[in-house]
Amino acid sequence: MIEWINFSLLLMSLFLFSYFYTLSVQPIKREKRKGERAWKECMKLRIIASVFEFIIVITLIFWIWFPLPLINWKIHPNYVFGFIIGVVISIPCLTILLKGVRDAGSETLQPSKDTEIYGGIYNYIRHPQSLGEFPLLLAIAFMVNSWFLVLLMVIYIIVYVPIMIYYEEEDLIRRFGEKYQEYQKRTGVFFPKIRKKIK
Repeated sequence: MIEWINFSLLLMSLFLFSYFYTLSVQPIKREKRKGERAWKECMKLRIIASVFEFIIVITLIFWIWFPLPLINWKIHPNYVFGFIIGVVISIPCLTILLKGVRDAGSETLQPSKDTEIYGGIYNYIRHPQSLGEFPLLLAIAFMVNSWFLVLLMVIYIIVYVPIMIYYEEEDLIRRFGEKYQEYQKRTGVFFPKIRKKIK
């Protein structure tokens, strides 16, 4: 019974995190309907999304004690094996995430009309926080030693992240116009673009 509650909570939290976070990255769209208060609402939506993300992490960890028996596919008999894979994924992801958070500043939590396009790591890639954050869920799934959770997180990342980026970038184009479109041309989504040298 607890296994099903935990699994249901995981699925519900994945959906609700996705819903609230996607709303939070569209302040300009919301501003057309709600005016200036849309910007503060986006911060509240992002906080709500963070709560559901925390619940996702907790339910993934609880899988160690409460897996669903039919899909309790172990990565390796020894938990250390999956844990090491998780750590190997986590280190670069955390580094990129923290760099993205630092370079975005307060915009990470609270969108602001006064914010310009960020510098730092954002000079090379447009979504370092997503690149750092979402694979951490995959890392936790490895640490929990569950092939099912690894598969679930891979599917979630492949399906949700492009959708979120689409809505976020649509709003950023509304916000910054041609400046952002030029920025898109010279930077990669997750990896720097290789620039050809002009002879």
